[in-house]
Amino acid sequence: MISLPNKKVLTLEAAKAVLKAAEDRALAGGWRVVIAVVDDGGHLLAAQRLDGTQSSSVATAIGKAKAAVGFKRRTGILEEMVNTGRTSFLSAPDGPVLLQGGLPIEVDGQVIGGVGVSGVKASDDEVIAQAGVDALLDALKGP
Repeated sequence: MISLPNKKVLTLEAAKAVLKAAEDRALAGGWRVVIAVVDDGGHLLAAQRLDGTQSSSVATAIGKAKAAVGFKRRTGILEEMVNTGRTSFLSAPDGPVLLQGGLPIEVDGQVIGGVGVSGVKASDDEVIAQAGVDALLDALKGP
């Protein structure tokens, strides 16, 4: 007999909850950013560009989210690797965006998606992304 594991998936409703919480955090900080949410395959589920955000942040936010999923870690770790001399990591396949601001979304030990933020200082991008992840995890806990 073969058995398959149960797999959680990131729904559009959940992606919208991530976007909303991240947007609220960005607006509270007065930050203009792009927020992107991808599924566990790195495919875009939802994104939004706040008014006044530079257009280059669209691809960057999506790339950060995809890299967080693909490497199953926050992209700040990847950036640190390159900045501390592991430049060979720049040859990673599919041109991942190796900049802080992307976080995997993990539920019950499974990466179900990722969120990427671009537009302001990288550490603030990550703060915004974390707000989205935290809101989703809190919502999944229920009342």
